Amino acid sequence: MPKASDTSSVQKVCRILRALSVPEALRLADVAAATGLNKATVLRLLESLADEGFVERDEDSKRYRLGEHAMLMGLASQGRDHLRDRARPWLMRLAALCGDTVLLSVRTGAEAVCVDREVGTYPIRANYLEVGSRRPLGVGAGSLALLAWLPAGEIDALLAESMPRIAGRYPRIDEALLRGKVAESRRQGFVVLLDVVVERMGGVAMPILGTDGRPVGALSIAALNERIVDRLDMLVSALREAAEALSPNPVAQTAQRAALARALGRGTMETME
Repeated sequence: MPKASDTSSVQKVCRILRALSVPEALRLADVAAATGLNKATVLRLLESLADEGFVERDEDSKRYRLGEHAMLMGLASQGRDHLRDRARPWLMRLAALCGDTVLLSVRTGAEAVCVDREVGTYPIRANYLEVGSRRPLGVGAGSLALLAWLPAGEIDALLAESMPRIAGRYPRIDEALLRGKVAESRRQGFVVLLDVVVERMGGVAMPILGTDGRPVGALSIAALNERIVDRLDMLVSALREAAEALSPNPVAQTAQRAALARALGRGTMETME
């Protein structure tokens, strides 16, 4: 992130709006920490945004959230061909099939954002990610899928930027683990991440690849570790079908399918190592 002194007013406003694009309302200190701006600057810009209807302040909690005009901007873009709209039926089918939580994530900068979620019927649910939740790329199965299929140089740059933040918030994750998981995921054609972000919980994920071979999104299933391990082949097959249907890249689909065939041919337990 550039130094605050090198950032224009427009960029500062964009940082604030991006920081507020999460499910929960934020304190002034939270917004300042997320944007790298000082509290006085953040407060001044928040007041201006509130005057224009782009930010709302709860007088009781003293917390901030996006306002009505920001919501209207989001609604105005819904007429375009959004991945979220096309993926919604697949999230519903996957959740009905596996009974667990199915997530759709996209990349924004060095973060993965959950843009849709469908909760299954199994009573023990992975509800630690909501629509709008953000994580550094690599934290969580879907987030790792968005990272792993990027060019090597870009992965290096993103890890250099994100590892200090990851190390501070996710003590089980270090750079060696992420690099190993990136290599494993590329080799086998899907991501498996167990007992790393949340104890006893894990995820399996598949990237949705664009025409340039880069990930435009990721589908993931979050569940208890044993529900992933015991049904890995079935979950991967279902995710592959959905990801291929959503991907406009037939060449990437073919490469993914070959990697999956090799990985699943070696058996589930080797994949988990």
